[in-house]
Amino acid sequence: MYSFKNDYAEGAHPRILQALIESNFVQEEGYGGDSFTLKAIELLKEKLGRQDVDIHLLSGGTQTNLTAISAFLRPHEAAIAASTGHILTHETGAIEATGHKVISVETKDGKLNPSLIKEVLDLHTDEHMVKPKLVYLSNSTEIGSIYNKSELTNLKDFCEENNLILYMDGARLGSALCSVENDLKLSDIPALVDAFYIGGTKNGALLGEALVICRDSLKEDFRFHLKQKGALLAKGRLLGIQFYELFKDDLFFELAQRANKMANILGEACSNAKFSFLTHSPSNQIFPILPNEIIVELQKNYSFIVWEKVDSTHSAIRLVTSWATKEEEVRKFVEDLKELYSK
Repeated sequence: MYSFKNDYAEGAHPRILQALIESNFVQEEGYGGDSFTLKAIELLKEKLGRQDVDIHLLSGGTQTNLTAISAFLRPHEAAIAASTGHILTHETGAIEATGHKVISVETKDGKLNPSLIKEVLDLHTDEHMVKPKLVYLSNSTEIGSIYNKSELTNLKDFCEENNLILYMDGARLGSALCSVENDLKLSDIPALVDAFYIGGTKNGALLGEALVICRDSLKEDFRFHLKQKGALLAKGRLLGIQFYELFKDDLFFELAQRANKMANILGEACSNAKFSFLTHSPSNQIFPILPNEIIVELQKNYSFIVWEKVDSTHSAIRLVTSWATKEEEVRKFVEDLKELYSK
C-alpha cells in the first residue's frame, strides 16, 4: 500500500537529520535565542531581500494560523476565507476558539479576489455584526490552485484601500513557487502581503513554519502571543537548524520541484486517459475525476482521499506527492490506472 494521501507521510530530508545529529550536543540558549535560529532568521531575511521584517519559527500550520490571526485581530474582528480555506475546514475551529469568526466565501478555484471580498464588506455594515478585518488566503490553495503576481497585487491594493490585513498561509508555498505556472519569487511576497509563512513541514522538514510579519503594526509583542499559545519552543534550535539547512542553498526549492514533478506525471497520465479534473491544479495536489469502480480497484494498492462525489458513478480523488515520493511508485500507479481504464 503506497500513500498519495498527503505530503507529510515521510520524516525529513537526510540532510536535516544529519544536521540535527551533528548539533545535538552543542549547548545553546532556549526559546529561539540559539545561534542556529538567529542564523536561520538572518538567512531568510537575506533570501526575502528585506531586513525590516520580523520572523518567528513555529512548529505547525494550525498553530501558526491561530497564533498570528488571534494576535492581529481585536475581539470583534473577523477573518475572511474561501470555503475551502484551511482555517475554515481543517483546524477544528481553532480561529473561532480564540473568539474570531471566520466568514466563508464560495469560490470556484479556492482563490479570493477583490470582488468576492467586497461582497462580504457590503454585508457587514455596522456594530451588530462582526467586522471583517483580515483576508486569509493560501498559496498554493487547499485545492491546488496558485496565485499569480497580478492577483496578489490586486488583493494587496484592495486590502490597503479598505484597511484590511492580508495574510497568506504558506504551508505549501514551496510547491506554489516552483509551479510551472508561477510568476512569483519568494522575495516578491513581503511587498504583497502583511504577513505570511513559509511551510517546512510539507517540504522536507520534520516540522516547522517560518512566520514573516511585514506590517509594522502587527509586530509588537508577538513573542508574548507565541508564549501564551504554547508556540515558543524551549528547544527552538530544532526549528532553526531545519530552516537553515533548507535555505542555505536551494534545497527548499529542489524538494518542492520534485514534489511537483511527481504530481505532473500523475496529472499527465489522467489527462492522457481523458479523465477530467475537479479543479485546475499546477502544484503537488491533483484532483482527477474517476469512475467509482476504478477508485475501488486503486484503493487495493494505494491510499488517497476520495475528495468529493461528482455524480452517481464518478468521484474526485486527491493525489498528493511530496519531496520523497518514489518515482517508481508513481509510474506503477500510472500503469495500474492504464490497465484499469483500458479494460
